[in-house]
Amino acid sequence: MDVLGRILLVEDDPKDVELTLNALDEYNLANEVVVAIDGEQALDYLYYRGKFTQRARVNPAVLLLDLKLPKIDGLEILRQIKSDEKLKMIPVVVLTSSREEKDVVDSYKLGVNAYVVKPVDFHEFVNAIKELGGFWAVINEPPAGSVRKH
Repeated sequence: MDVLGRILLVEDDPKDVELTLNALDEYNLANEVVVAIDGEQALDYLYYRGKFTQRARVNPAVLLLDLKLPKIDGLEILRQIKSDEKLKMIPVVVLTSSREEKDVVDSYKLGVNAYVVKPVDFHEFVNAIKELGGFWAVINEPPAGSVRKH
């Protein structure tokens, strides 16, 4: 029986979405990646609202979260996830261009599992995503309710 964890990527920059998806694909991850382009869409996904009302009733194995998002920012998403009994066990990796100490500190105070600053160099970015995807979606043991059994 294969266990497949879904990745939720919350990113508003289409170039970063494409780079991330290409990097994960290059790593040959079979995981389904769901992309939310703003904070509101991410919460709709997590709470089965809007276009996500019919999605499978499992949490993502990992959430890759940008902080600087339209509508609802990443820190507010993190705050809501970590205060919700049904969502707080989802591993969250902040994947952002922000090196602001306040963002780092606030993210960890809210319970983020890892904080990764996006490398500016293309190859560094691709390698960082491959390593993140490989660890969180394949190696890491996700909490119950985060995978779909086949």
